Amino acid sequence: MGLFRRRRRLYFSPTSPLVLLCGVVLIVLCSSLVNGNSNATQIPLTPINHDLYHTRGALLEEIETLVHRHPSKLSMETFSTQNKGYHAEMTVVTYCRNKKDCDDKSKLRILLSFGQHGRELITTELALRILSILSEEEFLSSAYPLNLNNTLDRLVIKVIPMENVNGRKLVESGDLCERRNGRGVDLNRNWSVDWGKKEKVCSLDNHLGGAKVVFALSTNLALLYWILCDYDPYEENPGSGPFSEPETQIMRKLCASFEPHIWVNVHSGMEASITFALFMPYDHKNTTPEGLPSQRMRLMLEKLNRFQLKDRCLVGSGGGSVGYLAHGTATDYMYDIARVPMSFTFESVLNNWSAAFFTLFSLGGVQMKELHPNATGSSFEKWVSIDDYLNGYLMERKSRYGKKMENLKERPANCFCCVLVKVFFAALEI
Repeated sequence: MGLFRRRRRLYFSPTSPLVLLCGVVLIVLCSSLVNGNSNATQIPLTPINHDLYHTRGALLEEIETLVHRHPSKLSMETFSTQNKGYHAEMTVVTYCRNKKDCDDKSKLRILLSFGQHGRELITTELALRILSILSEEEFLSSAYPLNLNNTLDRLVIKVIPMENVNGRKLVESGDLCERRNGRGVDLNRNWSVDWGKKEKVCSLDNHLGGAKVVFALSTNLALLYWILCDYDPYEENPGSGPFSEPETQIMRKLCASFEPHIWVNVHSGMEASITFALFMPYDHKNTTPEGLPSQRMRLMLEKLNRFQLKDRCLVGSGGGSVGYLAHGTATDYMYDIARVPMSFTFESVLNNWSAAFFTLFSLGGVQMKELHPNATGSSFEKWVSIDDYLNGYLMERKSRYGKKMENLKERPANCFCCVLVKVFFAALEI
């Protein structure tokens, strides 16, 4: 049967004419939208829900006032540069529990980037949320391990809450699917490792001709959309050369001066019938690096996936996990050139509010049992669902506007607060 009902959900047979028809329509829409051939007045788009998401200006202003309220823990800098008349600014917030110790090289240094792609709104909200908890204006549940405070004493964290401000401007002006910067360059293709290479790009005719094959492999229309549209050269413009863009120039200088031990590039929007993707190098190869550091990264992600995320994640190299290679990415540069020992890219999907960032601060409490045989397993039972915790945060945010709570399902569920917390702990224990 081409179409049948089970548990109130619809399932599609790969050979269903309806599925193939839907796929063809979707492919045509993808091609026209990505290549700029579609007019926004012809295809209405859902507007940004500002009950859930801050505007660019409001978010950066709220972060600035947060920093001013907590000068003993937080500091903020704004960097700017330009190239051939194109100007970019970037805000960097530094967290250090005792400001006098911020330059202490014995501390674990963590660099987090959010909003590298303009359309990925939720990542910038997560940056604000993390800073709010670090400042202790928001609190984790009492079910969290008591050693969180001790861990934070040993960290210096730099947060870039919105790397691609100019791209975000385009999104807020109506170009809701824009991922590139203000002059059309994908900032995650503008780094020097394997820069400028592209995977084979299929034409629309090739897409249509291969529709049956694609649907035979997967009946997930969202996955089909993601696979087809991610290859478009319009989306993956690497720029005129490595570091041609002011944004990547700022990031490179920041990394060189800070010398982080952990790098996490946070993205959202991936859809592949799973809940998370936890990637390590490489993006431009379908393999992971050799050696002990790579083994530690892999172990960290596997434990996260198993104990916190219920084995719902893709884990491994970006290039080997998503089905295509990406060249000139930030994470490959951080690992190969900047020599950041633990370099990650986290991707989220439209599924449920995950736990990632805050859990990553506390990862040691979950990973110690496997990393150190003498550790107890009791901490595994102490974790509460951060999904519920973050849902409460969004409810509170909506209630400020007197909105009904039922509308929470409309949000893109792609935050990684929990995982970041746990990775920080794991790094300390390793």
